[in-house]
Amino acid sequence: MKAFEIYLKNIFLSFLLFLNRKNKLERLLYSISPGAKILFIRLNRIGDALVVTPLLSEIKNNTNVEVHVLASQTNRIVFEDCPCVTKVIVFEKGLKSFRNLLSYIEQEKYTAIVDLHDDVSTTVSFLIALSKVPLKFGLKKSNAIIYTHTVEKTDPIRTHVVERNLALLKLFDLKYDKEKVNIVYQPKAESIGKAQNFLSYKFPEKKFLVGINISAGSEARFWGVERYRQLLSFFKSYDVNILLLSSTRDLKYAIQIAVNNEPLFYSPSFDEFAAMISKLDFLFTPDTSTVHLASAFNVPMFGIYVQYNTDDMPWTPYHSKHEIVLTKEPNFINLSFEEVITKLKPFIETYVKTLSNPVL
Repeated sequence: MKAFEIYLKNIFLSFLLFLNRKNKLERLLYSISPGAKILFIRLNRIGDALVVTPLLSEIKNNTNVEVHVLASQTNRIVFEDCPCVTKVIVFEKGLKSFRNLLSYIEQEKYTAIVDLHDDVSTTVSFLIALSKVPLKFGLKKSNAIIYTHTVEKTDPIRTHVVERNLALLKLFDLKYDKEKVNIVYQPKAESIGKAQNFLSYKFPEKKFLVGINISAGSEARFWGVERYRQLLSFFKSYDVNILLLSSTRDLKYAIQIAVNNEPLFYSPSFDEFAAMISKLDFLFTPDTSTVHLASAFNVPMFGIYVQYNTDDMPWTPYHSKHEIVLTKEPNFINLSFEEVITKLKPFIETYVKTLSNPVL
């Protein structure tokens, strides 16, 4: 049934694409005035939201338009706490909700609607094709006919995902300084206070703080209890404080890893988790949205990544110093502790020395 629904959606989308075949020559000239309302669309996961915050910030800071974002229930928190975003609208599934959303977009009288998706989304394509908005921006993809203006997609093998999104600045006649743009996320003061209180209690003696995050978006990116135990032992050879971090979903694994009652932090609140990342001096993590928080807070990071069936550039931190290990397999089952430590040891020692030497 699901396959048939997808088939029908694609047929209907093809019909919409046909209806949207208009003469592009009359669409070339446009201007966006300060104060204009622009709707940006980015659904899906938290990491997908974090990597578009540099683009939104550049547009807001250089044009002074109102930045509205259509987000998913999952990633809304990123945009709600982003200082450059004026309003967040949460996408809800269902025909009635879709029709209500189209009415809302018409009432708001947006100057432009911007598709921030790297790939074609059938749902987003429907929305843009049916929306009565003068300017429709997006990356040039197979559905390019629904947009009034597009920009060429940059090579995903050679271009970081942040810069692939920043390519859309061309449609706003803007350029950016690679050294100055970064992921934007600002935890609430209450969350920062909780993180600081937790650390003060767990670590009375202030030292270089290493965080080990064991959680990612899927079981395929869990490295294994025994390997994380080995990693804890490895970091204990340095004069550092060590904090284990986990999602509530992976708490069962974290408890098995922390056999010596090592300090463990977990929270159902993404904001509180982000606040804790901001307090670290060094982070070890699998590939997940946490790497983008490391970038936002300029925390040096070592990551383990699955790069299965793709040559696209990994979603590494955009700004913070980092080192990674890649596996071309679909999971971490065969990623050995020795392979990781070979690259991790010289990287961590640019920041700290072993117990026989003082901390840098």
